[in-house]
Amino acid sequence: MKFLVDLHTHTLSSGHAYSTFDENAKFAKENGIELLGISDHAPTMPGGAHLYHFTNAKVIPQEVYGMKVLRGVELNIIDYNGTVDLADSIIKSLDYSIASLHPPCINFADIKSVTYAVLEAMQNPLVNIIGHPGDQRYPQDLYELARMSKMTNTLLEVNNASLDASCLRVGVRESLIELLHYCNDFDMPIIANTDAHICYEVGNFEKTISFLEEIQFPKELILNLYPDKVLEFLELKK
Repeated sequence: MKFLVDLHTHTLSSGHAYSTFDENAKFAKENGIELLGISDHAPTMPGGAHLYHFTNAKVIPQEVYGMKVLRGVELNIIDYNGTVDLADSIIKSLDYSIASLHPPCINFADIKSVTYAVLEAMQNPLVNIIGHPGDQRYPQDLYELARMSKMTNTLLEVNNASLDASCLRVGVRESLIELLHYCNDFDMPIIANTDAHICYEVGNFEKTISFLEEIQFPKELILNLYPDKVLEFLELKK
């Protein structure tokens, strides 16, 4: 498999990433990416991008090096009501958003509370993707996530960085096996992203591809193989 889409990438503006947008774009092109998204951390993340970073995203070209570029954000879910940390008006000015749980922004909690928060975020019409689900430090009802994914056209992410042995997230592989089983049952596509924090990682899906092939997840449900379908899903949520 050759993935053509990577929507979860970070630049220097995220505070704990190490490359510029142009450096990321060059490596994305080298790795065969056709649809590249920039999704720096929203302001609640320590060191995250200022809100002006997102209001000024219009300066980012819609095409670089022959690739289509989308301007996005990785939002933080900041409470157990599913609240995210940018104003609706700013999110609406972007092409897409990812919503994620991060320990600096929200404390760990029980499965009922975490599941409720994520389901509420998925029902937000401005949230397109749930970032790195499956971290068992934030236990979730994975069946309900898959069901809500189908109901709201919110994509669930297979996060390449989460599959790395050095990642601090816990139990992701086991959780993803269960989650993707439910997605398959619901005939609901998923999206894979690198969550790159340095240019060398952009478009490098080695761990994800190996994992998806191992569990024999259907290719027709992997949107990274179909850039046009990714754009269709982002429009569906709107």
